[in-house]
Amino acid sequence: MGLAYRMMGTLADAEDITQDAWIRWQRADPSVVKNPEAFLVSVVSRLCLDRLRRRQRERDAYVGPWLPEPVLTHSSDAGEGAFGSDISFALMLALERLSPLERASFILHDVFEMPFDEIARALDRSEAACRQLAKRARENVRADRRRFHVPLDDHAAIAEAFFQAARENDVTRLLSLLAEGVELHSDGGGRKLAALNVIIGAARVARFFTGLARKPAASAPHERHEASLNGLPAELTVEADGTRQATAVELDGGRVSAIYLIRNPDKLDRLWSRLGTGFPKPVISPRSSSMRP
Repeated sequence: MGLAYRMMGTLADAEDITQDAWIRWQRADPSVVKNPEAFLVSVVSRLCLDRLRRRQRERDAYVGPWLPEPVLTHSSDAGEGAFGSDISFALMLALERLSPLERASFILHDVFEMPFDEIARALDRSEAACRQLAKRARENVRADRRRFHVPLDDHAAIAEAFFQAARENDVTRLLSLLAEGVELHSDGGGRKLAALNVIIGAARVARFFTGLARKPAASAPHERHEASLNGLPAELTVEADGTRQATAVELDGGRVSAIYLIRNPDKLDRLWSRLGTGFPKPVISPRSSSMRP
């Protein structure tokens, strides 16, 4: 699941691919499979590559910024469950800009620590080619990826201050919390209202939120849940018009450096299914104002 999710960016695809791999494992001849892990990694990798190539046309036609389907985590290091280490939005977006083979080589080597000879067999490429693919991918990921420089407790506290300032339309407080080059990624997938481009800059992002709060239809969300998504502090809200929304924030140097706002219903169904199974009770904030894009 961890490999397929990083390759595809959606849980639906990851689940389908994992199921397909399981079926192929059941059909395999045990006397031929010498290394079960290598067999399964090879099957999952090739299934992902096939699906990524078929999906390229759909991705090109996607309306507005694309974000990966959020995964519910319970700590700020995103290290739980089947997904292993870092599945941050920043890393997932950096992976999205790689070619399918670069993505596979980087994930298998740098994330899952597979040796290049095994990667070469899994991808049906030469070992030298896989090394070069991983090198190019690593350079691109390092150029894109942000680093956190604040303690985890401070991260959560600053994130909560940001959510409160956005709900209460506190422009001065918002500007004090936003990094100068902050980016707002808003994914509605053409299904829900969202910004069609990434919004960059503290002043522009602050205007975005304060503009929403001034709209006549803006009002407090029906529900608000505190959560951790892909290792980042987040809020899940049911807006006044019934729209479900997930908002996660990333910090750098003690300020919010990126905001990931997901409204595409296709990417929230699995997340919301967890609300009735041990998920924290909603926090209702009567003074809050809607964050609807």
